[in-house]
Amino acid sequence: MQSTDEMINKVILITGASDGIGKATAIECARQGATVIIHGKTVPKLELLYDEIIKAGYTEPVIYPLDLEKVTADDCETLRDVISDEFGKLDGLFNNAGWLGAAMPIQQYDIKLWFQVMQINLNAAFMLTQACLPLLNQKDQSSIVFTLDDKNTAYWGAYGVSKAGLRSMMAILADEVENTSINVTGLIPGTVRTKLRTRAFPAEDPTQLTSPEEVARAAAFLLSNKNDHIGGRSSHGNVFKLEELGAEIT
Repeated sequence: MQSTDEMINKVILITGASDGIGKATAIECARQGATVIIHGKTVPKLELLYDEIIKAGYTEPVIYPLDLEKVTADDCETLRDVISDEFGKLDGLFNNAGWLGAAMPIQQYDIKLWFQVMQINLNAAFMLTQACLPLLNQKDQSSIVFTLDDKNTAYWGAYGVSKAGLRSMMAILADEVENTSINVTGLIPGTVRTKLRTRAFPAEDPTQLTSPEEVARAAAFLLSNKNDHIGGRSSHGNVFKLEELGAEIT
């Protein structure tokens, strides 16, 4: 399949691109003509994804390994500078990387693990977004998309809290950049066939779950210039469940 022209000349940074939703979204954006900067901490996985995109005949991606558990503001600023030197802009940021941690009561939650989950799921997304905002706020429209979840019940621990914090950060950011060229949205994928989902629900039948590819089409839509209005309302600052985008991306 040849690339379409939906994202030609766009530069899209995708975190957590090694597996699952991030990987599928990188492939879909590259298929549509974007240059995807694929982030992850495992270089061999990123290299396999690079080869898969090239073999498919899509736009050549860029590998940028980074361990979000250890990432600092300086690391994020270095990444921004690399993107600026190479491309001079950033058209899309997909804050997708996440870690489950452990499912256990708050009373028993390991303190060190709590901070690790918060660092990966929330703090790293904050630092990376903050660093990339100048590159995103250019003349042409750009997009920031957050992969969100709604887990505010027992045993979701740091994962649930971090995702709630990410949703609040998305809403605050959307309000702050309302009068800029940046469009900010959130995506709740639902039950998706990923390693994170399998770890949380090991007895679940994976054949009954949504495929990462279906989520990737929705994420790519939100990262494109087609997402100004969804269902007759502005997309900026809103959170969408996968099923709400079905009619838009078919």
